[in-house]
Amino acid sequence: MRERPSGVAERVARVTHAIGVLLLAAACATPVGVVHGSTQDVYRTLTRSVLSTGELSPLSEQTLRRLGLETRFEHAPEAVIAQLRGEGANLGGDVLFTLAETSFLHAEQAHRRDYHLAAAVYAYAFMVQARGGLAVALDPRARLAADLYNLGLVRGLAAPPPQMPAGATSVTSATAGPEPEAGEVNLDGRTLALPFGQLELRADPEDRLWSGYRMTRFIAVGDFQVRGLRNRYRQAGVGAPLAAELAPVATGAAAERARRHIGPRTKVPVTAIVRFEDIAQGVATGRLRGRIELYAADRTHTIEIEGRTLPLELEPSAALAYQLEGAPIWDSELRGFLSATFRLSTESLFMMYPYRPGRVPVVLVHGTASSPARWADLVNEVQNDPVLGERVQLWVFTYNTSNPILLSASELRRALEEVVADVDPDGRDPALRRMVLIGHSQGGLLTRLMVTQSGSRFWDNVTPTPFAEATMSGETRTLVERTMFFEPLPFVTRVVFVATPHRGSFRVSALVLSLVRRLVSLPVSVVKGIQDAAQGGVVSGQALATVPTSVENMRPGHQFVRTLSSSPLADGVTAHSIIAVEGEGGPAGLNDGVVAYESAHLDGVASEKVVRSSHSSQGHPETILEIERILREHVGQR
Repeated sequence: MRERPSGVAERVARVTHAIGVLLLAAACATPVGVVHGSTQDVYRTLTRSVLSTGELSPLSEQTLRRLGLETRFEHAPEAVIAQLRGEGANLGGDVLFTLAETSFLHAEQAHRRDYHLAAAVYAYAFMVQARGGLAVALDPRARLAADLYNLGLVRGLAAPPPQMPAGATSVTSATAGPEPEAGEVNLDGRTLALPFGQLELRADPEDRLWSGYRMTRFIAVGDFQVRGLRNRYRQAGVGAPLAAELAPVATGAAAERARRHIGPRTKVPVTAIVRFEDIAQGVATGRLRGRIELYAADRTHTIEIEGRTLPLELEPSAALAYQLEGAPIWDSELRGFLSATFRLSTESLFMMYPYRPGRVPVVLVHGTASSPARWADLVNEVQNDPVLGERVQLWVFTYNTSNPILLSASELRRALEEVVADVDPDGRDPALRRMVLIGHSQGGLLTRLMVTQSGSRFWDNVTPTPFAEATMSGETRTLVERTMFFEPLPFVTRVVFVATPHRGSFRVSALVLSLVRRLVSLPVSVVKGIQDAAQGGVVSGQALATVPTSVENMRPGHQFVRTLSSSPLADGVTAHSIIAVEGEGGPAGLNDGVVAYESAHLDGVASEKVVRSSHSSQGHPETILEIERILREHVGQR
């Protein structure tokens, strides 16, 4: 039966329509063309790398595609890497960079330390070969190659090495030592395997010496996430950024003085590099030699490689945070308040780095139930400030914060006098005699006593008997003289008071005083001294029951704060106030939850900055900015 004409026409129409659709689609999506993308999507695609996404960069993919190796690399990475290297001679920049990135990717996926080392070798060879000034600086491969070198060293020198397949171990193993910490790097000289040969490493033990200490364990800090600091400062460069632990090595008076004021848990920010000898020849032959070099961040920020000065990779903020992670100093805040005898160290004044002549000391004094760790943000900002970092040196003072304030102040004075005598006995460093003290809360009262001429005011509060006529033992006389009579320290020329209760804290109530007296202990030396003075008739026996803690010293109206607040600051000392208040308006009538504005205010200071903050304002951004402004003014760099 013949099909009706209308059916034929209908089928022809459908076919014609389908062909039209295909032609239209072909016209809209040509085999080669472009698709508009967002700025972010395009940039992410162009800057993708093994370090950011775990995939090869477009630059390495381009090389693999050009050589017809892209698909094969997914299934046989080691064979492709070996084919890329070939005989290892006369390798161009494109191939060296691709070898570095493909080696690192395979190392991460297969946990192969030898390929991590190979990535560092190829990246170093690429950087050495690269020339051309600005053109090289703008080549995205330059920065990525430095990062592959840095991380290749960290992973390749890890101690112990990650679990690796048979045949991928080092030629010689490192000497057994303490159980390695996560992220620890072994910087001992030894010979290690490479996929195409071996690497002979040498290390100079002298590189590990640092101010009377030997740097021991080295922890990679570049992989750490930093918490608790407002900013993470990092200098991009070459080398593996590490934090080094310390062990004392040198003996003798000079060595002891050098390390006396270095904290017991100090971690030194250092950068390790491996300087390869004749890298092109080494890659070609598979026999490489390298020297491990260590550079402490407080000594240099640059290095010379192949006639070019390059920045070192530095992670000072990460090293600082690592030093404070789980540190006993946090526990000392409460224990140092409750116990008069608790000590983390025999010393009370510590330097962040060894003493540097020509840099002005800035001494940070914490407040009640606190510790030097609370200055971490300020330390991080000042040490990384481009002006202040080279002109000041930060020291911190710690003390038992429930002790009578006069006793703690006498300890601060003794510590400052001793450190000046230790580091500059001949008085040759003028910067040391332009010292700045910064005190928070109770620390501000200690700071004020360093620049106060007290005369006999504090002694007169205790007894009408002139000190020269008082009957007491020699030991008690010495104790009383150093805790009740203050002369301005001649080397302190500027002070900063932060949230300081010059006229006491309204939070010190009768209930608080009762609780504190039940919880805290007082120094035996103070109790014995008062017993001796009472037996000599200098003070009444009732004085034993009323020995003031620091909290009672800060009660509004207490004779200590009344006496101190009425004592003028020494001539020639520049003073600044940073006062915290909460709430709007004011600042008169406001407070920070602990100290009222009227108590923290001082007439006649060089500057007063009001910060909207709670009492713990030492890490507040405005407080830090004001301190930096003051320090720049002090060193003559506004």
